Amino acid sequence: MNSQQTQSTPRVMKESKNKIRVDFERTPLKDRLKAKFLNGNFIKTVVVKLFTYVLLIGISYVILFPFFAKISGSFMSRDDFVDVTVKLIPKYPTLDTYKAIISSNKYFEALFNTFILSVLCGLIQTFMCCVIGYGLAKFKFKGNKLVFLLVIFTMVIPHGTLRLSMFVNFRFFDIFGIFKLITGNPLNLMNTYWPLALLSFGGLAFKNGLYIFMMRQFFHGVPDELEESAYIDGSGVFRTFIQIILPLSVPMMITIFLFAFSWQWTDNFYTELFIPNNDKFILMPDVVAIPKTLNTEYAARNLYESAIKNTCGLLILAPLLVMYVFLQRYLIGGIERSGIVG
Repeated sequence: MNSQQTQSTPRVMKESKNKIRVDFERTPLKDRLKAKFLNGNFIKTVVVKLFTYVLLIGISYVILFPFFAKISGSFMSRDDFVDVTVKLIPKYPTLDTYKAIISSNKYFEALFNTFILSVLCGLIQTFMCCVIGYGLAKFKFKGNKLVFLLVIFTMVIPHGTLRLSMFVNFRFFDIFGIFKLITGNPLNLMNTYWPLALLSFGGLAFKNGLYIFMMRQFFHGVPDELEESAYIDGSGVFRTFIQIILPLSVPMMITIFLFAFSWQWTDNFYTELFIPNNDKFILMPDVVAIPKTLNTEYAARNLYESAIKNTCGLLILAPLLVMYVFLQRYLIGGIERSGIVG
């Protein structure tokens, strides 16, 4: 009896499904559309999605409009700024502003100098912050937490408070009086790359406290068994760090390098402090100036000069945007592995 009931159950279910399908097919199309779209759940879903899209479009407009306005203004001629009918689309588009900035402000020379300086500082800071972060994460010594606290403290101190002391130290640079004993005078490192390089070697450059924190949090997630296995095989600390730890840290190191490169690229605090003679080293911040070849003496002078400075900013940011396009996956992956997110 039970076996007959078990066999008949699938047959009954199949017949009921077929009946429902036949009834649905016989229902007029108009009634089916009403049943599908004119119900509470569908209307609620449409309203929520519509509100979300409108909100995202509004936020995107607020964020992107200034960029569109600056890009559009960079192609406007002098006549466009006095024409009230011109809003975003220039009536007489021209490349005169770009040509004047590139030629008069020595853009390519500044590009080369800034690239060399940014790569130099980025590589040094990446390696040194990696070493310091590894030491704070993996070596337990007396004062470890105090040293890490001092590293975090460097992120809090305003750089302006250290301006005078850094200038004096590198203007009259000496190590325990050795240079003064040999040459009779301390070294003058102004108008050279040496102050920035030495700060990078010491892990004291701009935002190095943040980089050390990120590397420390990353190395905390590296299993200790990897190092212990290397020590058992006879590898020393330095060899283990170079051959095992560094290859694992490549995504994080790329992130640190991108941060260091970008901040050095647009830095004007340290460059103006250590390289005051801009005629010798023209860097990217020096590009932001009104070219002498452009005549700004007319009715719309303020608008025209503002557009020129915005164009200078676009030319400065262009290499960073290109770099971000090709390396964004490394940047995002490195941030996910750091202690910033979570």
